[in-house]
Parts: sequence; structure tokens; C-alpha cells
Amino acid sequence: MRLMLHHQLMDFSEDFESVFQKMWESKICVGNSLLYVWYASFLESKGKLCDATMVYQMGILRNAKPVEWVKKAHALFLERMSELVSSAQTSGNDESIPFGILINPWSSSTMKVLLKKINHQLMKYDGYWCTTNAYSGKVVLSSLKNSSRNKTIEIGCTKYQIIGCAGQGGFAQVYKAYVSCNPDDVVALKIQKPAFPWEFYMHHQLDQRISDKERSSFGLAHRMHLYSDCSILVCDYLANGTLQDAINSFAVIGKSMEEVLCIYYTIEMLYMLETLHGVGIIHGDFKPDNLLIRYARNHFTTDGFCDRSGPWHDQGLCLVDWGRGIDMHLFPDNMEFKGDCWTSGFRCVEMQENRPWTFQVDTYGLCVVVHLMLHNSYMENEKKLSPEGGYIYQPKSSFKRYWNAELWRIYLQNCLTVAPALMTRSCCRI
Repeated sequence: MRLMLHHQLMDFSEDFESVFQKMWESKICVGNSLLYVWYASFLESKGKLCDATMVYQMGILRNAKPVEWVKKAHALFLERMSELVSSAQTSGNDESIPFGILINPWSSSTMKVLLKKINHQLMKYDGYWCTTNAYSGKVVLSSLKNSSRNKTIEIGCTKYQIIGCAGQGGFAQVYKAYVSCNPDDVVALKIQKPAFPWEFYMHHQLDQRISDKERSSFGLAHRMHLYSDCSILVCDYLANGTLQDAINSFAVIGKSMEEVLCIYYTIEMLYMLETLHGVGIIHGDFKPDNLLIRYARNHFTTDGFCDRSGPWHDQGLCLVDWGRGIDMHLFPDNMEFKGDCWTSGFRCVEMQENRPWTFQVDTYGLCVVVHLMLHNSYMENEKKLSPEGGYIYQPKSSFKRYWNAELWRIYLQNCLTVAPALMTRSCCRI
């Protein structure tokens, strides 16, 4: 009855999402499968495909009753997403992108047109292998979720021994694997349902646009195997964990990361965004889970730090997971976007205020990462009138007296307030 009342409320409300969110946060009817099916269907209609699949999976994990309804709705959703990718492979690339003044770069309609546009390029990329058949290996890929260790799967003409699960998200699971059972040749296999070739396209753009000196900071993909029911991306494997793991290691002992280490990682992330944005690429999901830690094998010297040469070149961070990446070269000049990532804690100010955005989605993520390193908590902002007119944005949290408080205050204020065209360059000068 409570679920039906809330559903009727949604019929009379213009802001369906706020009603869903309130039910979600208040844990109203979280054991009822209809909540997950309705919410996921709503998100799909808005083009928020990652969020939709996460809601379906949440309903299945929580065993919402009757769970068969959620599973059936999820299976139909995956079929629709597979059809979207298949239509992009078989259609020509002459369809124009239906841009208005603002578009959502992650909506299903936008992605469908973009996939059609790039399909001809994709087919020419080294390492790209595509078939209209489903994956037919001896090991069922879905079985890897429950027990993956030491199973061997064959992809193309290569066998991979699965060592364990390295991570998972809304659409994909990532596994550590030995190539041809050789422990000296380790890769990461990203298995995604439905099939999604966009990430391989983004990796290829990184290869083309970013210099060899900086390329290792953005993850490397070697091959993409695209089937009708899934895609498998073969990537480099980094064994040192994520920046989120490092933050958590301090939090469990009641401490936060040392300030000098925070400064070092902040410089690394600023270099990353300056490089990315300078070649017209937006990551779109900039958070500590997607920042892998890189360690150099050789001893450091102070000489190479400033120009990041010698061992410093192999030390730092590596940005991965390009499923939400945005290639600005596919859009008209000076394009701005609408749409919300709906990643809790990482919605930029422009998303929160329903204003257009571009690079702010990444820069705001960087600010949140810095706040997590310093405070072990997500960032909350306050909006203040500026003496020069307009507004400035600042974190509500105060800085410890022995920190470089003025440095952090100016840095975060600039990143949150400065216009996107000046944003990364201005913050790097700080």
C-alpha cells in the first residue's frame, strides 16, 4: 500500500526523481521488487543507463520480492542495450548528432548516434575484434562472479587463467588474469554486459592525442573483443590498489593522509586533467576508485621531481575506467552539456544547480578526492556572495591549524568557482 501511494504521488509530481530518492533514503519498500523496476525504468527513460543497471542489480542483491520480476526486467533491459550497440555496428555513420543548445552526453540517444558515428573508425583499430555471435567459450562468463579463481577462458585465440576479481561496477566486472597461464604476463579483463565498445574508442583517442611521456597515467587497453551479448576489454593490470584504498588505510586507524602526500597526489591529478582537457577529452567519472596507484622500481632523486623524469615518470597515479569518457572532438566547438552523473558525492555544482557544464565534472571530482584525502569525508559546499559580484563556492570543512590552510582554501575555491576555460591552468599555477 505504501508503495502504491508513493507511485501515485509520482504521477502528480514533476520531479519523479526526488520522490524515488526520498523513498530510497528512507528505506521505504526496499524489499519490494516494484520499487527497483519502476526506478530503473525511469532512469532508463532519462538515458541514465549506468544508474538503471545499478538499481536492477541492487534489487537482485537485496532479493526484493518477487525477485523474479527484477531479474526478468533486468534481462529485458540488457537485451535493449545489446540492440542499441548492434544497431550502431550495422548502421551507417552518416546520421548527424541531434544537438540542441545542450545535450546529455551519456543519454542512450546520444550514445547511439555517437557509436554509429565512430563505428567505421573502430573497425580499423588494431586489437578490435567484432562478431555478431554471442560468446561461446566453454566457461560461462556469468559463472565467474561466484567462483572465478583458476578458471581458464578462451578469448579469440588466447587463453586466460583467471586469478581473481579485481573490481566491479554497475555494468562490468574486472578480473586479474594470466595470459596463456604465464604468471609473468598479467592483464586485467573487463567483462561488460551489454557489449560496449565506447571505452576502447576512448583508449584509442588517448593513444593518438597524449604524448608517450604522459600516456602511462591514463591506462592502456590492448584488445577489445565485442560479442552480441558482451564485450571483453584486455587492459594493463596494476597491482598496487586504488587511491581509495590508500585513503581507507588511513581512515581505519583514525587518521587522514599526511598533507605532503596529499599535495603530491593533488599535483599528479592536476597534471592529469591539464593533459586530458588540453586534448579535448573529459573523463566523466573522476573519483578515487578510478585512480590506480603506480610505484616506480628505481630509487628517487630530487632532480627529477619537477619535470617528472627518471623514476618519477613511473610513480604516481593512473586514471582508468573510460566508460563515461567524453570526446569533445565529436561535438561542435564550445559545446556545453546537461545531464547528471548521479554519482553520490561527485555531482558538480553545475549539476546540483541544473546549469550547463563541461570540464567541471572532472575538476569537481578532483576537489572531492582532495577533500577525502584531507578529511576522510565527502565535500559539502557553501555558496557565498563574492566582493567582486557573483558567487564563490567553498567547502564547509575547516582546515587544521598546522596545514597550509591558505593554499587549500584558494585552490579549492578556484577549482569550484573559476570558469572551465581557465580552470585547470589556474589551479596548476597555484
